[in-house]
Amino acid sequence: MAIDLSTLRAHFPSLDTGLAFFDGPGGTQTPRPVADAIAATLTGPLSNRGAVSPSERNADRAVTEFRSAYADFLNVPANGIVHGRSATQLTYDFSRHLAKDWKAGDEIVLSRLDHDSNVRPWIQAAERTGVTVRWIEITAATTELDLDSFERALSPRTRLVALTAASNVLGTKPPVRHIADRAHEVGALVYVDGVHYAAHDLVDVPALGADLFVCSPYKFLGPHCAVLAGLPEVLETLRPDKLLPSSDSVPERFEFGTLPYEILAGATAAVDFLAALDPGTEVTRRQRLAHSLASLHQHEKALRTRLESGLHALGDTVTLHSKAADRTPTLLMTLEGRDAREAQTHLAARGVLAPAGSFYALEPFTALKLQDPALRVGLAPYNTADDVNRFLDGLSSFL
Repeated sequence: MAIDLSTLRAHFPSLDTGLAFFDGPGGTQTPRPVADAIAATLTGPLSNRGAVSPSERNADRAVTEFRSAYADFLNVPANGIVHGRSATQLTYDFSRHLAKDWKAGDEIVLSRLDHDSNVRPWIQAAERTGVTVRWIEITAATTELDLDSFERALSPRTRLVALTAASNVLGTKPPVRHIADRAHEVGALVYVDGVHYAAHDLVDVPALGADLFVCSPYKFLGPHCAVLAGLPEVLETLRPDKLLPSSDSVPERFEFGTLPYEILAGATAAVDFLAALDPGTEVTRRQRLAHSLASLHQHEKALRTRLESGLHALGDTVTLHSKAADRTPTLLMTLEGRDAREAQTHLAARGVLAPAGSFYALEPFTALKLQDPALRVGLAPYNTADDVNRFLDGLSSFL
């Protein structure tokens, strides 16, 4: 299995700039087929959904194909796919939906590993309802979740466990299935932030044990939007506030207003692009995704190994904080005696984009006493060994 990197990169107009992009965890570059799908849908013709005119049918097809693509991408039924503007928006929405049934004395469990979008909405919902928040802590030596603290936090009063499938700053991939199984034993729902995870691994929502799973296509070559995958039987139990004439069916009851049909088409094209990276002889889209993402994993792992080796060669001037045994190709580092934002500026002047900051990861930065800003390097499908060498040369010249 192998990805034809030259063919892949030829689809990205932004790579013609000569820049080396290491900012994928904040949003990847976009291939031409995604942009073409957006433009074709906008000029379709296009109108509101229906079955009478070509423009109505084009809109309806954009929605149907979007749900089908993300059903394959996430391994859930098509009627479990909900569109959203962002993962943050969807999590806020579902925090309100779920909290309708919470009461004082209930508890929820959150993770210190998470992006604030999977923390603050739940804390604010808990404050409104008198629900107690408990925490899964991080083990500093490994940057992995402390499962003993999870066991202490879990109780028969737990209504929800919310956690990430992969940290957007450390790359840590916690044992989601183990945590989900224990949560289900006490009757709790499991909400998983898969925004960073979905960019690097084949997602199987049922296998993870997630009841609700959110991801963002713009993290894996698509347009700016988000997708929530829910088990239909779970979604059927939730009653959102909605306009009276709007559909009450699942998943439409969770989608407010007219959908952005062109964005849905672009998000569908991103899934098809990923499935075509290295499809092998597989037949179904899900099978092609599995084959392609396995090749992508090998490619990114090789680049991560090269990157880590080069960083270790720089000695004590660089401290790597990404330590987990199981993690994505995302590295967080601080620089001895140097400001990470100055390093970002130095690298950018040399055509290498690696951002500095805390990246909305308030909990892990606080729990691990990490220096803010830190430098984050995230690998994406279009990165090359030459990109890695340029980053290492640029950082070395800064230090």
